[in-house]
Order: sequence, then structure tokens, then C-alpha cells
Amino acid sequence: MDIKGKKVLVFGSGISGEAASGLLIRQGADVVLYDGNEKLTEEEIRKKVPSDVRIVLGEFPVELIDELDLTVISPGVPTDLPVVEQMRARGIPVWGETELAYRCSKGDVLAITGTNGKTTTTTLLGEIMKNWKDSVFVVGNIGYPYADIAEETAEDSVIVAEMSSFQLETVHSFRPKVSAILNITPDHLNRHHTMEAYIAAKERIAKNQTPSDYCILNYEDDVLRKFGESVGARVLYFSSRRKLNRGVYLDGDMIVCDIDGRTEICRTGELQILGAHNHENAMAAAAMAYACGVPADVIRKTLREFKGVEHRIEFVAEKNGVAYYNDSKGTNPDAAIRGIRAMNRPTVLIGGGYDKDSSYDEWIQAFDGKVKKLVLLGATREKIAEAARRQGVQEVVMADTFEEAFETCVKYAQPGDAVLLSPACASWGMFRNYEERGDKFKELVHRL
Repeated sequence: MDIKGKKVLVFGSGISGEAASGLLIRQGADVVLYDGNEKLTEEEIRKKVPSDVRIVLGEFPVELIDELDLTVISPGVPTDLPVVEQMRARGIPVWGETELAYRCSKGDVLAITGTNGKTTTTTLLGEIMKNWKDSVFVVGNIGYPYADIAEETAEDSVIVAEMSSFQLETVHSFRPKVSAILNITPDHLNRHHTMEAYIAAKERIAKNQTPSDYCILNYEDDVLRKFGESVGARVLYFSSRRKLNRGVYLDGDMIVCDIDGRTEICRTGELQILGAHNHENAMAAAAMAYACGVPADVIRKTLREFKGVEHRIEFVAEKNGVAYYNDSKGTNPDAAIRGIRAMNRPTVLIGGGYDKDSSYDEWIQAFDGKVKKLVLLGATREKIAEAARRQGVQEVVMADTFEEAFETCVKYAQPGDAVLLSPACASWGMFRNYEERGDKFKELVHRL
């Protein structure tokens, strides 16, 4: 579709909506930005979008549908809203910001999804590619809209994109040169409703790939191993548990790329990122880079130097003999399981937050005697406390505020212990996002 002169609705005024609005205006479209959040004002949105954008707030004006050629929907907007269904019924294409940016950009896309590990793998792969190529952009769910940089790309550019299930719901022509699905465990079921729909959204990352492309999959994930049998791209697996005939795997503590002959990359002990899940993230990034032709020396050097991602099992400081770790990005039980498994000392744990219809029993089981006190807050605190009782965990304390939860941890932590923020829940309702929650935790630590 030639966007110039088209009437385009941008549905949602978050960072994706703002970026999409700007790109559309620069491409010559007539743009209406809509948001149903009654707390927003036109003045605050106007500061972030071009002056040519018409802003509509409050109840959606249904008559606007008759004027539209295209809708670009933000990831936070459910795609099954009646008004969105109405647009589709009228034959109006519904794209996401990723689809729009992809159509307006050049270069090779390397796209990563999965329930957990996306941000670490995306950041690591971005560093590998920057150490090999000059024109590299790291975008997507990681917090940098693809639409902001689409027009800066060239034929020799590499776009490393973190993709959420919400973003993948609205791709159509999007085709990465290399895609990766790291793992799939239950998440966002309040949005997708069924596990089947969530899996289908994740698998859309590879829907347009051909045999000239690569898809990197986790061999130890049953869903992904089966998906590898039907995907249109060439499949490379990675595994932390077994040697593969072709792929990337752990041989003892050595990360091995065995694709065009065996190449030893580095030992897990040389990595600066903790935990078995990060060994998998490193293998996935190595496989994606190798599929692009990046030399093993560049991969090896980057893996050894990479210090990890803020808010993901991030060591903050040691205060009075207690180590403080910020794992605010542990926004679901599976991510939080990885956080607690990385701890190597008695731990006082902060959990709880927004309810995404998750089950917490497996997370509690993973405590494995490490958690000396579980401090809970937010909408899920009673639900998690009930799961803790079922699993025989009695050392549970409730807090009404984040500051109170932190003070409780300081009270119970002894020299030699760890305090870990790894909530197993989203931050919404108390904070704007997990970054703000993690920053608050770090601020409180540094005040001690």
C-alpha cells in the first residue's frame, strides 16, 4: 500500500503510537491519533506528535471508520475490540507499528520472541552485530520503536528486533532474515485467552519466512521442537541439555556452534550473565549471528564482554553484608523461576503485582528452600500467598506499598543473604512499567 495521501488511524498514543504517527506524517499520510484513556489530555499528547496529527480522545467516533484507508494499532490495544472487528469487517487493513515500520525500512531484520529472555538475547545480539557491522539498530519491545528509525535504514543495515506476542498479532508481510523463538510458557492469557492463541501469536514471527531464511528454536521446548517440523525457514536448534547433530549446544560447560563444522565459542564460566537461562540466551544469540555469517571470534569476544541487561537479575549493591538484586523484568512466573534459580544464598524475595491470570505454584516450588521470607504486595498478593500455603511455604509477609515491602526485606535480611526483587507479575497498577519499578528498587537500595 502506498501510504501517501491515505487516511490512517493510529489507535493508541503510547510510544508505538507516537512513533507510528510521526512516520506516517513523514510518509505523507493524513493521520488521526485516537486514545480512549480518559485521563489523557490533548495538550500532553500534542507535545509528542507532529502538529499535522489530529487527536481524538474519549469515546471512539464510529463515523470515523467510513473515512479510513488503514489502521495502525498499538501493541497495548486488544485486537478483538468490537471497533477493531468492525474495521476488519469493512475491509480496512489493521497493521501494527512493526508492520508499518517494516514496510518503510530497508536492510535485514533479525527478530526475537519468546516468553522469557527476549530482552537479554536482543541486547546481546545487537552488541554482536554492532561489533561486526556499521549500521545496526536495536528496536521493538525492548523500548525503542521500530518506526522511529525506519527511514534511517539502508540496504546494508541490520535491524535487531525484540517482538512481543502483542506485536506479532498484527504483522502481515513482516519477514525476518533470521527469527528466533526462545521458549514458550503461559503468559498474557488475560489478553490471548487461550494458550493455543498465545502460541499462534508467537509462531507468527516465522510465517513469511522461506528456505533462504533461518529460524532458531529451543530444542528443549516441546512446542518449539514440534513447530520446527513445519516452519518454512531453515531451522537451527539450540540446546542446554544435549549435543545436537546441527545447531548450538552445551558440551559440558563449552558453548559449541556445530553448523558448518564444530566451533567452540566460549565456556559458560567466562560469561558475565548468571544462570542456565542466560546460557540459553547466549546460545540463541550465537546461533542467530552465526546464521548471518558473523565470524566466531566476534561472537566469542562479545559473549565474554556482555554484562547483561538492566532489571534482569541485575546486581545493584551490597549493603551491610546483604546483596541486592533487581529482577523487575521477572514479570511472569517462569521468568521469576529463572531469577530465584540464579540466587546462591538465602533470599528475601519481593513478589506480586498486576494479575495476568497466571498460576504461581511452580514458582513457589522453585524456591527450593532458598527463600527465607516472601514479601508480597499488589493485586496478586492473596493469590500468591494461597499458592505459598499450598506448597508449604509459611514465611509470608504482606505489604501495602512498595516502600513498605522494601523496608520489610531490609528488616529480615542478615549478612550473607540476598534481597531479590523478582515479582512474577507485571508492574501495572503500581508503576508505569517494570523499568520504573526496578529504578525505584535501586533508588531505595542506594539510600541505605
